[in-house]
Amino acid sequence: MIVLPKPTQSKLKIKQPINLSSKEFTDHKYEYYKWLREEAPVCKAKLSVIDAYLISRYDDCVSFLKDPRFVRNRTTATGGSRLPFPLPKSVSLMSKSMIIEDEPDHRRLRSLVHQAFTRGQLAKLEDRIEGLTQDLLDKAHKQGTVDLKQAYALPIPVTVIQEMIGVANEDMPRFYNGLRALSDGLSGWTLFRTLFWDMPRLSTFVRELIEHKRSKPQDDILTKLIQAEAEGEKLSEDELVSMVFLLIIAGYETTVYLIINGVLTLLQHPQQLARLRAEPKLIDSAIEEILRYRGPVHGTKPAYALEDVVLHGVRIPKGAMVLPVLGAANHDSTVFDNPEVFDITRAPNKHLGFGSGIHTCLGAPLARMETRIAITNLLTRNPNLRLAVDPSQLELMNVLLWHRYKSLPVVLG
Repeated sequence: MIVLPKPTQSKLKIKQPINLSSKEFTDHKYEYYKWLREEAPVCKAKLSVIDAYLISRYDDCVSFLKDPRFVRNRTTATGGSRLPFPLPKSVSLMSKSMIIEDEPDHRRLRSLVHQAFTRGQLAKLEDRIEGLTQDLLDKAHKQGTVDLKQAYALPIPVTVIQEMIGVANEDMPRFYNGLRALSDGLSGWTLFRTLFWDMPRLSTFVRELIEHKRSKPQDDILTKLIQAEAEGEKLSEDELVSMVFLLIIAGYETTVYLIINGVLTLLQHPQQLARLRAEPKLIDSAIEEILRYRGPVHGTKPAYALEDVVLHGVRIPKGAMVLPVLGAANHDSTVFDNPEVFDITRAPNKHLGFGSGIHTCLGAPLARMETRIAITNLLTRNPNLRLAVDPSQLELMNVLLWHRYKSLPVVLG
């Protein structure tokens, strides 16, 4: 086990409401998390101009994710629209996704989607991912120094999503533009272009793809989603489009940054990396610790209070937006011994890296599998893998409740 030096006293002056959209919060999130857990376990926050409440302690987050007093469908809690502001239809479909539905609609959608995620389907993808990672490493080795995100971590889930949905190679430029828009365009100055240009074009492409699959079914997950039926019901076209968007966001973004965060964390903890090299069977445990220690997803979709709720002396009013900060909960010392220590043998490790309750990530087994294969093959073929820049030069992307790096330059070998 490697013990990190104690952090220096923070110079941040934290006060409520916390601006979650600020670069200061992104760059110093773990200092904020510590303050939240210790000083303000229920804290007021701002998402641009939207008010919200943050919950940061582990037990509170677990209870919240199962608490019937909070719902994800905003209309149920407020009587208003699903979203706090109007959006084009192509984008508003995302608000009708399974992850923003409550029971019984959530159960119906999850049951239908689950039919497309059988062990047989994942087994087929495992062989494909194995071959893909080897091909990508062959190409990367010719360069020597690469951005691991662009050369390796990103093409893996892009290819997997392409094959899951059944996108032809000639259609990939159109599809990839949509992937990029969903990944990079939902914040900052690109938001307007994403909402009114990229997303409508992606929606049109997905509808064309659905129509093609209906007339010419194939052996892919999108076809199985179209054909899936539970209690006499099938997914509507809007629900299918929404499900494809969900597959892209959950299956693509999460995996890219889980691989990147995992590699970086191991490189920053050389004793743990050496132990993993000596005991490759620890890879599954290592991935769980990466998810806890530096997982990419630090929050869930917002939920809304059905009634006034008092927690730790703070009144959360009916209709208020509430966010569980999973990144903070995963470092709660009341649950995890020495939470600031990265330990690939940690057990038990009941982290919240994929959420909890009915909205636990359906694609978690696929993300774990992709990451296991990607990191294993990268380390096996590169015994001298190292960062190509000083860690201080790595830049975090300012994306709400995510931990994502713009790039990860490494030297292979």
